Amino acid sequence: MARASGVLLHISSLWGDYGSGCFGDEAFEWIDFLKKSGFTYWQVLPLGIPDGYYSPYSALTAFGGNPWFVDLRQLYHQGLISGAELEQQRQQQPYLCEFERLAQSRMALLRRAALRVKNRAPIRAFILAHPQLASLCRFMALRQAYPGLPWQQWPKAAPDAQEEFVWQFIQHAFFTQWGRVHEYAASCGVRIIGDVPIYVGADSADVWAYPQQFELDGAGYPTRVAGVPPDYFAADGQLWGNPLYRWDQMEKDGYDWWSQRLKHLFSLFDGVRIDHFRGLESYWSVPAGASTAREGQWMPGPGLPFCKKIRELAGDKLVIAEDLGEITPQVAQLVRDSGFPGMRVFQFAFLGQDSVHLPYRYTPECVAYSGTHDNNTLLGYLWELDEPTRARVLEYCGHEGPWQQGCRAILRTLFASGADTLILPVQDLLGDGADTRINTPGTARGNWRYRLAREQFLDIDAARFLRLNALYGRCPKK
Repeated sequence: MARASGVLLHISSLWGDYGSGCFGDEAFEWIDFLKKSGFTYWQVLPLGIPDGYYSPYSALTAFGGNPWFVDLRQLYHQGLISGAELEQQRQQQPYLCEFERLAQSRMALLRRAALRVKNRAPIRAFILAHPQLASLCRFMALRQAYPGLPWQQWPKAAPDAQEEFVWQFIQHAFFTQWGRVHEYAASCGVRIIGDVPIYVGADSADVWAYPQQFELDGAGYPTRVAGVPPDYFAADGQLWGNPLYRWDQMEKDGYDWWSQRLKHLFSLFDGVRIDHFRGLESYWSVPAGASTAREGQWMPGPGLPFCKKIRELAGDKLVIAEDLGEITPQVAQLVRDSGFPGMRVFQFAFLGQDSVHLPYRYTPECVAYSGTHDNNTLLGYLWELDEPTRARVLEYCGHEGPWQQGCRAILRTLFASGADTLILPVQDLLGDGADTRINTPGTARGNWRYRLAREQFLDIDAARFLRLNALYGRCPKK
């Protein structure tokens, strides 16, 4: 791979006027910034419909798109919503996603817009060509009909046809608008990296439509659920609660569900990050109803045959293996055998001696990060370090001034590292503190709300990052 760099910024975190980032003008302006700054990659988090805690990693679908990312201004220009309706959607503050307001008002507006569509044929043709989206739309229409009930308790009934079309309209608008964003990025030489959560939510369209692929009891409830054992992030581990796959069943049908999922994602992105890649070697299995993840045990994953399937479907597209956490020799070997680059995270570099996350140990094949969506910001990280460790970090990066100014030295160290690919969260471009952290693992509330205000975006020094990219050979080749 050629040397390159990129920025991690989720769609919801884009600035704008309507409660959440979306596929509007701001996304195109962001791509212009990346190009001007010499960045090659834009990495996003999962784009699916989030769960009740707004986590994109426990979505209601592995295939569909988040309605809040649909740009309302495009619907206005299509004559599907009025100027007054658009004005009513204006946000009350720009720094956090207004999830509660969106939940109360956005779906009602999208429903009205859908019912104003005069020619439904193109939308129905699109859905017909994407069976997984058709299934999702049926699921969401039924979910609307039985609010508060899990799908296992729904009566056997057909969905309301109008409500089903509402969801067809939303998915058509989502993927049409995303297609324009992706096409524009390609024209600017910017490649977009998506994110593949290894699991789906229990109350999801996928578990509803394919119960035989998951570890469920006769009533459709999970018998064992996903998580991770105690680690640096959480003393009791993390109890995610997602149903586990029946990998034996999936192997028998040639990983058909996964194949459909990956084909879909590779049509949307120029590469993907496989979240919790170590779960493909072995995964933490916790009895349903357990109070903490401590009660789990390791079980064997699908291993190299499944990785070969991913490579076959990816072709020449980038696949990043998120190989963080408790990494055994077997996991490390699977990463090597897969041929996928693993991740190196600066914030893990000084947890022990001679860590693989120290920049001098980065190989060209790895993807380096200052931090991930699960980490603090660099400034917040420096603030929380004990004084001896902070001194060691800053000495490593050649910084001799006040520690509050050390982030610039860390970034320069990462740009200069041997990793061919470098990804930086947008907060670290700005030098922002812990109040802009997007997620704290092991906590359910208060996450995923971070937004970049427009004035903050305009404060990013594009010329500085262009110089760094040029100095360390990371600018896109003409």
